[in-house]
Amino acid sequence: MGTTQRRRIPRSESPHIESFLEMLVAERGASRNTFDAYRRDLDHFADFGRQRKLAVEAATPEVLRDYLRSLDAEGMSARTAARRLSALRQFFRFLFAEGVRGDDPSTSVESPRQGRSLPKILSEEEVDALLAAARRRSGPEGLRLTALLEVLYATGLRVSELVGLPAAAVARDPSVLIVRGKGGKERMIPLGAAARAALQDYLTVRERFLRGAEDSQWLFPSRSMGGHLTRHRFAQLLKELAQESGLDAAKISPHVLRHAFASHLLGRGADLRAVQQMLGHADISTTQIYTHVLDERLKSLVRDHHPLAEQDAAPTRNRAKSG
Repeated sequence: MGTTQRRRIPRSESPHIESFLEMLVAERGASRNTFDAYRRDLDHFADFGRQRKLAVEAATPEVLRDYLRSLDAEGMSARTAARRLSALRQFFRFLFAEGVRGDDPSTSVESPRQGRSLPKILSEEEVDALLAAARRRSGPEGLRLTALLEVLYATGLRVSELVGLPAAAVARDPSVLIVRGKGGKERMIPLGAAARAALQDYLTVRERFLRGAEDSQWLFPSRSMGGHLTRHRFAQLLKELAQESGLDAAKISPHVLRHAFASHLLGRGADLRAVQQMLGHADISTTQIYTHVLDERLKSLVRDHHPLAEQDAAPTRNRAKSG
């Protein structure tokens, strides 16, 4: 895996960055997407250092702060800047552990402050509209798209997990899906009746997508380099469905459907720990953000639709005037 990635991607000018990336693949089992993201972030910082005639491994805390200030001046969001700093923290931690440096310059650098943004959420009616649009598509393409949508909404998979499902994932117990997620960790997710039925319908036409690769290991095979439907193509199909459904295409993405899965479950009384396990979150605090979404939606419902809302607001306005 690591050899293939290094062959396809130009090597960094820094041998220390290369060593760090090799460690990510060999020791942590980093995916191609993770590998690419770290390379981009570290090479961007290396370019910053090169302009100042400074090797990346020789950076000081002040250089790191200057780098963050430059990102802010470029208009980069605090979230993206924090992600880049996180990559640098891991890189310098690696250099310290390997004895390349005697210190870690990132420990004294504060992360950019960022507000906690709430995820975009679709209503159950909007999800139903997307599913209805998929079912209106005829032929094998329609059956595949319906299966993809039903499985995604039934399981909350990451899009990379969805398109990369092996055919064996549905060859065992049809009531559950076994998914290998981040770090190679497996988790078991129950499949509802609608998702099982959509998968069964799709499997009757799956051979139409094999295109000469009858022994494909993938549940959703294609002629892409990876041998399966790509994340980008699935995202495009979702945008098309949004337009056909009369929804805002800018609001729809595979990740938004993952959010919908979680928020709709919690809204119907599901246990937070169970949702955490199905989403594959390592930390329950990541899952808890959906409870904030529900809180905000409940507040807006009361504020906008409760019959006493206007009556409650009137005394407040009157008090403000008298004061």
